[in-house]
Amino acid sequence: MIRIRRGRLLLGSAAMLAAAVATGARAGGQAPQVFVGTLDEHPAIQYETRPTTDLVTRLNATLASGSRSLERDARTGYLLPVLKALNIPVESQLLVFSKTGLQREHTGPGNPRALYFNESVVVGYIPGAPSLELAAHDPQQGVVFYTVEQSAAGAPAFARRTNCLTCHISAVTLEVPGFIVRSNMVGADGNAMPRLGSHVVNHQTPHTERWGGWFVTGHASMPPYGPLGHLGNTTVTAHPTSGPAIFSNRVLIEWMNRSPDTDQYLSSDSDLAALMTFDHQSHALNLLTRLNWEARVSAASGRPVATDDAIAARVRELVDYLLFVGEAPLAFEVTPRPGFAEALAARVPKDRQGRSLAQLDLTTRLMKYPLSYLVYGDAFDGLPVAVKEAVYRRTFDILSGNDRDRTYAHLSTEDRRAVAEILRETKADLPGDLRTGMPTARR
Repeated sequence: MIRIRRGRLLLGSAAMLAAAVATGARAGGQAPQVFVGTLDEHPAIQYETRPTTDLVTRLNATLASGSRSLERDARTGYLLPVLKALNIPVESQLLVFSKTGLQREHTGPGNPRALYFNESVVVGYIPGAPSLELAAHDPQQGVVFYTVEQSAAGAPAFARRTNCLTCHISAVTLEVPGFIVRSNMVGADGNAMPRLGSHVVNHQTPHTERWGGWFVTGHASMPPYGPLGHLGNTTVTAHPTSGPAIFSNRVLIEWMNRSPDTDQYLSSDSDLAALMTFDHQSHALNLLTRLNWEARVSAASGRPVATDDAIAARVRELVDYLLFVGEAPLAFEVTPRPGFAEALAARVPKDRQGRSLAQLDLTTRLMKYPLSYLVYGDAFDGLPVAVKEAVYRRTFDILSGNDRDRTYAHLSTEDRRAVAEILRETKADLPGDLRTGMPTARR
């Protein structure tokens, strides 16, 4: 039985394979009991009731104990101390001017929502809005949503929000609590115009379809605005009949020329490099959550992960994405905002040659070495042991050239060798037999 809650369908396709049994149903040889709830309510998941361990939960605990405090400032409220406490670089700032999000009534082209992020947390800030918004990826539970009141006196506290799930559990998030990155056609007032189309964005999305409703800044080999390069920095006026839409970059001009006297933003930047990084990791984290949940539900039903075809399919899907299969090639060379690339690389280990999976390329592709830096994150490390081993083995099957499918033709022999060497030196939990040998050349 499939139940619909909050206007969404949660037990679908691959989740059906594992939603059949609640813990303990096998006692005495009884037939498995069909689980009639939604995926996030399954006894192996219990999204809304199981304790969380994400970075915001941990920060909340230190605030409650008095071992840490956050000092509010008059300009941006709790933004700067929260970023510092969560190790989120200011240089990661992105700017969304579409009227989307929890506090959409406060946003628009003249007052965009600023997003700051690291590998597991996104902080949303809007000048004049009552709250900071936070989305933190929990290694077991997926994305957990919080707000903290900007006017809070004394010791602030982060309040968990479940109303965000109306949008943040959907087919777009793989039916788990996840991140959404969307490109919208937006009117001059900031309202999305869905009849003109929208795009869900990840690293496979062509750049010509990205960043509608976002400001886009930075140094690139072509102008960082206009419909020919991407959809950022523009608003749209629909033709009154069926003619073409009319684009204007007036919003970008007004944003860059705004008065600094009353400005409450940390900078004017919404950098291309940060945008592309955010596009990549948001979907990757959703894939990790989905695989984690399905593996736990499957285990609760007594099916070994090693023999579960649906889990194997999810492993392949994740590995392909982490290896940047189908990545949209860059149409322009990008120079990242100073500080962003350095902050990203500093959070990921290097091998003896100084190589890191967090080094940006930004000439023809996002990363210098085509395996996601998220293999060092809590979301990856939180996968069940057997599932993580399956991911490693699938990855090395491709890196070694054993899988000769043209899907992986974008990986040169040099790419494969470098990624394998970096993994062997920097991932302590790599299975022992994968620590020896070198990938063979492709024929």
